[in-house]
Amino acid sequence: MWLNPEEVALKNALKLWVTERSNDFFLLQRRRGRGEPAGKISGLLVGALDTVLDSNARVTPFRILLQIPGSQISWIIWERVFYVSVAFRSGAAMEEVNKHWDWLAHNLLHSLSVFENKEDVASFVRGKVKGLIAEESRGRQAAQEDDPEKFREALLKFERHFGLPSSEKLVTFYSCCTWKGRVPRQGLLYLSINHLAFYSFLLGKEVKFVVPWAEVIRLERVSGGFMTEAIRVSTRQRQRDFSMFLNLDEAFGVVGQLADIALRRLLDSEGLELDRVLQQPARITKRVLEEQALREYVLALFRLPRGERLHEVASCAVWTPHARCHTAGTLYTTDNYLGFSSREEGQCILLIPLSEVVSVEKAESTCALPNPVIVSVRSKKAFQLIELQERDDLVESLDCRLRSLHLKNLAHRWSLLACLEHEHSCQFLFLLFWHQSCPNPYYTFYYDTACSDEEEMEEHVLRNTVNSEALMTAFHHNAPGSHNKNMEAEKEKMWEDHFAEFGRGVHMFRTDKVQRLIAAGIPESLRGELWMTFSDALSDLDSHPGYYAGLVQTSMGQSSLTTDEIERDLHRSLPDHPAFQNPTGIAALRRVLTAYAHRNPKIGYCQSMNILASVLLLYAKEEAAFWLLVAVCERMLPDYFNRRVIGAQVDQSVFEQLIAERLPDLADHFPDLSTLSSVSLSWFLTIFVSVLPFHSAVCVVDWFFFHGIKAIFQLALAVLEANAASLCARMDDGQALMVLASFLEHVGSEQFPPGEFSQPSANGSSSNNTADHAAAGQANITQLIIDAYERFGDLTVRKIERLRCRHRIQVLQAHEDTTKENALRVVTPDVSISAENLADIYDLFKTEHFISLYWGDISAVAAAEAASWRRGVSYLERQYRLDLPQFKSLYGLLAPWPAGGCQRHSDTLAHRTFTLLDSDRHNLLSFRDFALWLDTLYCGELSDKVKLLYRLHLPPEANLSFHLLTPVVFVLAAEERAHGKEEVKDYQEQLKQMLRDLVVGKDKDAHQPLPLMKQREFIQFSKTLCGLFHGDPEENELFQAIAKVTSLVLQIGEATTRSAGPPDQGAAGPSDSEWTISLAQILASVLTEQTLVNFLEKASDLTSRIAAAKEKQYHNGFKTTSSIKSESESPLLSLYRIQRNLGATPQKIK
Repeated sequence: MWLNPEEVALKNALKLWVTERSNDFFLLQRRRGRGEPAGKISGLLVGALDTVLDSNARVTPFRILLQIPGSQISWIIWERVFYVSVAFRSGAAMEEVNKHWDWLAHNLLHSLSVFENKEDVASFVRGKVKGLIAEESRGRQAAQEDDPEKFREALLKFERHFGLPSSEKLVTFYSCCTWKGRVPRQGLLYLSINHLAFYSFLLGKEVKFVVPWAEVIRLERVSGGFMTEAIRVSTRQRQRDFSMFLNLDEAFGVVGQLADIALRRLLDSEGLELDRVLQQPARITKRVLEEQALREYVLALFRLPRGERLHEVASCAVWTPHARCHTAGTLYTTDNYLGFSSREEGQCILLIPLSEVVSVEKAESTCALPNPVIVSVRSKKAFQLIELQERDDLVESLDCRLRSLHLKNLAHRWSLLACLEHEHSCQFLFLLFWHQSCPNPYYTFYYDTACSDEEEMEEHVLRNTVNSEALMTAFHHNAPGSHNKNMEAEKEKMWEDHFAEFGRGVHMFRTDKVQRLIAAGIPESLRGELWMTFSDALSDLDSHPGYYAGLVQTSMGQSSLTTDEIERDLHRSLPDHPAFQNPTGIAALRRVLTAYAHRNPKIGYCQSMNILASVLLLYAKEEAAFWLLVAVCERMLPDYFNRRVIGAQVDQSVFEQLIAERLPDLADHFPDLSTLSSVSLSWFLTIFVSVLPFHSAVCVVDWFFFHGIKAIFQLALAVLEANAASLCARMDDGQALMVLASFLEHVGSEQFPPGEFSQPSANGSSSNNTADHAAAGQANITQLIIDAYERFGDLTVRKIERLRCRHRIQVLQAHEDTTKENALRVVTPDVSISAENLADIYDLFKTEHFISLYWGDISAVAAAEAASWRRGVSYLERQYRLDLPQFKSLYGLLAPWPAGGCQRHSDTLAHRTFTLLDSDRHNLLSFRDFALWLDTLYCGELSDKVKLLYRLHLPPEANLSFHLLTPVVFVLAAEERAHGKEEVKDYQEQLKQMLRDLVVGKDKDAHQPLPLMKQREFIQFSKTLCGLFHGDPEENELFQAIAKVTSLVLQIGEATTRSAGPPDQGAAGPSDSEWTISLAQILASVLTEQTLVNFLEKASDLTSRIAAAKEKQYHNGFKTTSSIKSESESPLLSLYRIQRNLGATPQKIK
């Protein structure tokens, strides 16, 4: 295959290669030992070397080198790759080798002979080879498609029409039409990893446009008017409709996926975790997107960990003992699970963790039982699967994963034993004892401590006590009466009967009957067990022995911002429940929340997690409650508790659409549905625990653990539907919100009917509105859940996932708008640029950052992001920043200097500017730095511009203590403190000191004192001034003015040097004899030349410059930046030439 040219210093190192054919520019070499007669000693040695070094090593039997006559350097441009384990087929290999050698001889050899420069030969061949590599890449990509030839043709058209870089990977394309007014334009819609592009050429008219996914704010399916159903793509500037697809559903799904993936990668790389495949855009294909959509559906359906990979999907039927028949559906296998779902979603679901599987065996196939497979689990149960089309491959794959999983578990147990031995050797005492006399048994960790205070010791032990029983066993909210005891006993009997028929544990058959039992309420004695079963937190608990105890040991006692937030919220969690009016419950809650924050620092702690954890601790053991919290935060409510609560906001946006679809009358009454979604946010974040009476809320939690997020959507819709008439009758939003609050506060349960006594909700609030209480008193949580399922049971996981994909785009773009507003609000007071231009500059700045993510070095961007996290840089400052190549690109688009756009002068000045603005030396510039610099160029006074040019030529270390807009008085105060004055710490004293500095500053020089410029730096300063005027209409007059200013400054410098006297020969080196010049002297010299003053004071049109930049940015974005040439000419000779060329009399320089 063709390779990017790689240098080889020795063409035959260690005599491992034999030259087969050669000419003036190319060498064909064979690996010694390849293709030679067996038994030859050299071939045996090389073959043994290749085998011993790596049994799977890639071996190159043939390679082609580019050699330049007279040069010791060669380049590998082609190689024939084999693997050691593959038999070498000499005939096929030589045919391919000769084919490529002949191509080089016929197509390149004659062309190379006309070059005189060796570097030109190498550059020409490298360019040709890169083109061949691109062609091969297109061929490989096309081969993965259903119609390779058609895709190859579309790929060539995509590259030709839009001129994007070869790294912009085309994913798929569709034939469709777009609408220009009422006129349809038939063409091709190209979907790439970063852009949506359309091209049409009909009747001599061309329609062509490119829309980056980063600019898409909404995707919709619309219909009506002159067009059939269409896909509407909305950006901040306009809407575009595409219709007449052969498969609209498929096209809409792919468009939504690509937009969602691009925005998650570009706008929220830290908060939303993408699959490993999607983090590498070059690997994204249409097939990968289909697999990813199916994977996300499976993870949501079975609530599996986000890291699970989908392996096999097979149609089959499972024997269901309760139905006495086989149920048809689909089998899904992942890294650690087997999952089965009936054809009708929710009718029958089965989940089997591989950690529970003992064996997977094939049984004898019969007419009645075709291709059966028996899956045996630890509980001595077996599951029968039939009608598996590729049974052998499936069983082999599962056997392999089972062996790998068992080895992994064994290694984990051995590592735990090794850790325990190490702890004993370090005199660490880990004592575990059981307190039988206490109604709430617990484990306690003892540490060697010098604490002698008994109260402190008691607090220390309490903080490190792990409860071994649920808090509800010791603390009851309301002691149940005889009626409630009988009801609990009846429920327990019903569940025991259900376990006997449907199974018990994670691999229980989940059917409609389970739903009815859950709607009636789970008995308190089984609630913790069933929560662990339905969420599969039980598998995490069994596979991580000692994990939670280790987290408690590590995290307790540490202090941070997260632990401070946890401490503030501990006593706000179910404050009316006796378990959390007791130090035991508070300590357990503290341990669970702190341990989770230590486990997942990206989430840490988020408000509402305390309420969820409180409820979990009441019904589950402490360690089980921790794993339930892990399941809720990381699997069942993904992205709900990250820094910006993206997941919760996405679901609120989905909820608004469901209201519009399912409750149209209510939606008509509330034009702005965000009023309702703002109320429902707490419903989703706390699973209704914070708004319902406690015993009703835990019934919702039961329903949630069985159904997942769709249970909350269904119940929220049912609550709105039950109150639709009252909501529509209210006059304002406040009254409507009171209706919902009153309704929810009085929803009762069977054990605690709403009319029996009034219970406070989980947040401790209660209603005094008797009229509303009477109206809401008829509501029962069991009936409400049943109504929700019957009315909105057709809301499936698949539909929710599709809606989430679309609405995540809107939420991320809304966050992006907020980020932009905040950035502009911070910068606006410090600049004079108009608000419209500043907003456009922000967009250009952001687009330049995106271009680097599209086609630049992603690893460098990721490294910069990680470094920002470590330094604690705020999100606003970290959002978009530019490195040197990106800044150079924007500099060329926006900077008014050099006047003629000379690339050489522009690159040099851009490099100096970047070094000046990068004051923290992180090689990245923020938008604020960039805006302040542009403001100086376009809105600054003449003195500001001269000062900027002056600072550009000072050594970097001389600029460290000076910011572009740092006030003079603050710098003087900082210098005084640096010289030994005591720093004032009191805030009032600081204000007084600032006022005194302002008064003093009025009588001082308005210019900030800067270091003096030395002779070498002034030479470069003069050369930069000459470069500024290149291409200006008054170029000659400006050159003459510069010559005069240069002569004047040299005279001033010589006069200063003479007045300073001869240098001290004993103490000073040669550099001390150089003259220096100050900013004030240079500024005074510039003011003597009116032509130069006019040029620097001339107003530049920033608006037109921005408009031109928008047109050119994409074209410039993927062009390679030219390297910065070093200035090797003697400084004294440079200054002499400047003066001579400008017609001035050269000054004598010592």
